[in-house]
Amino acid sequence: MQVVTRWKNQLAAIGGMALAAGLFVSTQAPAQAQAAYGSYIGGGISFGVTNGGGGPNETTNASGNLAVRYKFLRAPVSLRTQVLVGGNGAAIVPTVSYDIPINWQGDAYIGAGASIVRGDKTPIGNKGSFVIQPGVDYSLPNTSLMLYTNAIIAFDGYKSNNGTAVSIQAGAGLRF
Repeated sequence: MQVVTRWKNQLAAIGGMALAAGLFVSTQAPAQAQAAYGSYIGGGISFGVTNGGGGPNETTNASGNLAVRYKFLRAPVSLRTQVLVGGNGAAIVPTVSYDIPINWQGDAYIGAGASIVRGDKTPIGNKGSFVIQPGVDYSLPNTSLMLYTNAIIAFDGYKSNNGTAVSIQAGAGLRF
């Protein structure tokens, strides 16, 4: 009988410690999501979804893209640049973005900047202009890979009619 009582006392002590540990863990402050960690460089594809309507040099266009993000670690701000190359032209689109955390791996963002266009055919028109860039970054868990997708909206992006040019980008990058 004494052995059974000793086991009961030990099990009660273990149960009490487990209960205390559970209460301690459950009273910790909840974790806050932060914007997807890290800067990256990557590449992907870009598709123009509008055309200027002014002739053969203002049609929609597909191209490759190079994307760079520099993430400021203490602020929800990033510097981003996309280079769209292909077809009959190239465009550089530097922006400053405000990053909005979605979860531990991803963030949404909205950026503003300018397009610098060389040549006649790019996915964002054929004229330099002010741009807005909404997008999403996603960090693949346990890797250095980032996936990104965004749109570039270039206001007054066409020479012939001052129309708005819109392109969609997607790709993958490596964090650094």
